[in-house]
Amino acid sequence: MNIALPPNQARETLRDLIVSKGLSYLMEAHDGLSAAIARQAGFKGLWASGLSISSSLGYRDANEASWTQVVDVVERMADASDLPILVDGDSGFGNFNNARLLAGKLQQRGASGVCLEDKGFPKMNSFVGNRHPLAEIDEFSGRLKAVKDTTGPDFVLVARIEALIAGYGLDEALHRADAYADAGADAILIHSRKSEATEILDFARRWAGKLPIVIVPTKYYKTPVSAYRDAQISTVIWANHNMRAAISAMRTTCDRIMAEEGIAGVEPEVATLEEVFGLLHYDELAAAEDRYLPKHA
Repeated sequence: MNIALPPNQARETLRDLIVSKGLSYLMEAHDGLSAAIARQAGFKGLWASGLSISSSLGYRDANEASWTQVVDVVERMADASDLPILVDGDSGFGNFNNARLLAGKLQQRGASGVCLEDKGFPKMNSFVGNRHPLAEIDEFSGRLKAVKDTTGPDFVLVARIEALIAGYGLDEALHRADAYADAGADAILIHSRKSEATEILDFARRWAGKLPIVIVPTKYYKTPVSAYRDAQISTVIWANHNMRAAISAMRTTCDRIMAEEGIAGVEPEVATLEEVFGLLHYDELAAAEDRYLPKHA
């Protein structure tokens, strides 16, 4: 718990968000600062993106960052936001044992759930190349069971299906979803790299609400959210936009300072130091100093 945060009254749990009859949103964050910004904007839950965390650490989204590095970042996000966090756990960083170690540590450090995708280790980002071998259903189901047995009923387990990414059809995706539901998943994330949402909506129609559906509309971003509500999709993850926005803003600022040989031009366009101090609750520290440090003449 971060004592610098004011109380977050009536906070919804991750399970509340995912099983809600209304459409819920999870906003991507990749460090404590982006988590605090998402909280300030009004988001009720966070997605700890593997792509974004890897990128912020200077790694590729191909399991180059270790699971312990991911856990450390998630802890800072939890402290800075006091929001429920669903963590992108990739494929679990190995077999059932690695997956349950990851989930247990995430739970200890403040995460509310983990999402595992049915690929082998190491995995590659779903939007890069065409080499996306899937895990055997029984083996991946074992990973899910191990996580559930380790974390208990309150920790949310989302099974991410990559069948459509890997070029298999809707029948294979539904077959895997049924198996993962039997293995104890609390929700199904169905993923697609197409620019329109037809196969996602077809999946939702045929799945018929057996478990909540989570989606990541990074590629089919032009689809109106009303289509997701109509399809009774539970949760939309805005998966990487804080990280991508930060790249654009930092690149622009660096280019201008280099070209102008000064900061006068960019100063009105960047956050003030007062905004930084307010976002991270420096006022709480000042009040604590008055309360706890000795007074000197």
